[in-house]
Amino acid sequence: MKKFLTCTAISAVIMLSGCTFLKNNNGIVKVNNTIITQAQFDEAFDKTIDNSIFKAFGGADNFKKTDDNIMYNIFKEKVMNELIVKTLLNQEIEKRGIKVTKEDVENEMKSVVDKVGSKEELNTLLKQRGISNAEFTEDLRTQVEIKKLINSIQKISISDSDAQKYYNTHPSEFKHGEQVRASHILISADTLQIIRDLKAKNPNISPEDLNKQVDKILAEQKAKAEAILSEVKANPDNFAQIAQKKSDDRASGERGGELGFFTKEAMVPEFAKAAFSMKPNTISDTIIKTPYGYHIIKVTDRMEAGVTPYAKVKDEIKFVLETQKQMAVLKNLTSGLMKSAKIEYIDESFKPGNAAIEAAKPEKK
Repeated sequence: MKKFLTCTAISAVIMLSGCTFLKNNNGIVKVNNTIITQAQFDEAFDKTIDNSIFKAFGGADNFKKTDDNIMYNIFKEKVMNELIVKTLLNQEIEKRGIKVTKEDVENEMKSVVDKVGSKEELNTLLKQRGISNAEFTEDLRTQVEIKKLINSIQKISISDSDAQKYYNTHPSEFKHGEQVRASHILISADTLQIIRDLKAKNPNISPEDLNKQVDKILAEQKAKAEAILSEVKANPDNFAQIAQKKSDDRASGERGGELGFFTKEAMVPEFAKAAFSMKPNTISDTIIKTPYGYHIIKVTDRMEAGVTPYAKVKDEIKFVLETQKQMAVLKNLTSGLMKSAKIEYIDESFKPGNAAIEAAKPEKK
């Protein structure tokens, strides 16, 4: 299935929610009667960097926050615009008297868990994105606020016939290539994460010592994976039990390592190549190295290329179509609020079109 239908509940929360931030009196921008502070901007900026490609290079801690840094100026304008929009939406929520209860948040959490599959799956996704449970719960509260705001403007409902129509008119999105069903046992060996952990424990560690420590940890994890592979080969019928006890992928580990059916494109190349070269009811002869670590793979079934039945994707289609309509309403509302807002740049370096930002933009040809 195409990426359109791989939109998860996590991405919907991120799209419809904003950043949470602390209050400080050092105002930099005034939106109507609300002050956005330097502290709020700094926290939102760091969060944006830590959730971007720059996370692989140390995130906000290693990001140069100066006006001669082109990328800083680009992100600076982006983050400030998002904070202004979030402020305007909060003002509109207050104006309309929208309230969110504990029960509302609990129901939203249940809905997300149902879409993701389980609490374990959700926790794994949050960990991959570097989002704490507390941050996600706060984002859910914002999600509910935004949904209530949207519903106060326009009631959105996607019918079964809407979903069926989309399915019928977009057949290519539901075609899938050959699939295999597999389970795995993962022994973590994420080099970047190991480096981050070592630097967190010892910020002054030398490059030489860092490399030695990384190599040592990788060797230990590889040896651990090879020992587990030997255990699995000696007791292949106990694969699920071994996965439950020893796999570092706790989400699948709770299910005995079960990953379900997947296409080649759904997995990293090293994992896909190994899994699709195996026959059903076989276990990989060797451990498989990927960016996540060392895997022991068990293939249990194969499925020829075909089309995913409507019944299996109906709920997902409805969820995505509903999200699209919500985003359209939110976009129109935001546009109107921006046009009527009184925005004062107390610190003019944040004003769109200032010299530093303009210098950072590519020249027009």
